[in-house]
Amino acid sequence: MKEELQAIQEEGLEALRQVKDLKELESLRIDFFGRKGKLTDVMKGMGNLSQDQRPIIGKLANEIRTALTDAFDSTKNALESKQQEQQLMEEAIDVTLPGRKPAYGKAHPVMQTLDRIEDIFNQMGFQAVTGPEIETEHYNFDALNTPSDHPARDLHDTFYLTDGHLLRTHTSPVQIRAMEKQKPPIRIIVPGKAYRVDYDVSHTPMFHQVEGLLVDRHVTFSELKGVLVSFAKQMFGDQTKMRFRPHFFPFTEPSAEADISCTVCQGKGCRSCGHTGWIEILGAGVVDPEVFRAVNYDPEEVTGFAFGMGVERIANLQFRIPDIRTFYENDLRFLGQF
Repeated sequence: MKEELQAIQEEGLEALRQVKDLKELESLRIDFFGRKGKLTDVMKGMGNLSQDQRPIIGKLANEIRTALTDAFDSTKNALESKQQEQQLMEEAIDVTLPGRKPAYGKAHPVMQTLDRIEDIFNQMGFQAVTGPEIETEHYNFDALNTPSDHPARDLHDTFYLTDGHLLRTHTSPVQIRAMEKQKPPIRIIVPGKAYRVDYDVSHTPMFHQVEGLLVDRHVTFSELKGVLVSFAKQMFGDQTKMRFRPHFFPFTEPSAEADISCTVCQGKGCRSCGHTGWIEILGAGVVDPEVFRAVNYDPEEVTGFAFGMGVERIANLQFRIPDIRTFYENDLRFLGQF
């Protein structure tokens, strides 16, 4: 058995010299020290030795086991060190390479447009005010002279909640709330979200609006025109032209829709404007006397005008985006362009 143990030691040491990686080392360890390993098998046979041989062979077996264990540990440390060096070489950092610029977040294109609209009207003396997005029928419809049989009050247009509440269909209710709280003169804009049951290339269930209201003595339609023409030129450029077409809104009389010269063809006519040279951007008009009566204003003493525009609509024209739904698909490739 002495010769067998010495042969195992020599075999183990020689095998360790040939090991190339940790996987081979682990396999070799099992061959020698595992439950059915070579050294383990020899140790199991010590029970057959005489009492005189047992201490001698036991001492030799322990010495050989210790020597092989130390050799295995030394080889493992060397292989691990080699592996680490190889990994460091493969993952080496070239400090001379230019750094990678971090990706900074930017304002959403709709928010960029909304901020620009607010800035323009602030410079003209309009103050931004806000109000609740969950409204009552009184503020959303009744006080705005919208009769009970008006199509806008149907289920297919309005998100109704409970107890006479709804998601506001426009930001105009804030105008009523503002007039209830203060007396003329009033010069406000109302930026915010609105909700309607609609979804296609030019509509989304949630969208942004900016309403405007000016109330004072002797306010005229020509002043409304001056404010909106100034806005259009600042928003789309000095070359922009604007026209007004008669229209109907329950809360203004007379009412008009305002068009600007096409931002794509500059009014010459193209597919974007239906070859008309004009694109509709907002609705406006002189405040209806019934609206003043709803807030206890005397329509014989004050007059005013109001207007409203969709922010996504303005953003579409500004950035030339064909489908309004693209704004809300959260595609970073699209948002990164702004």
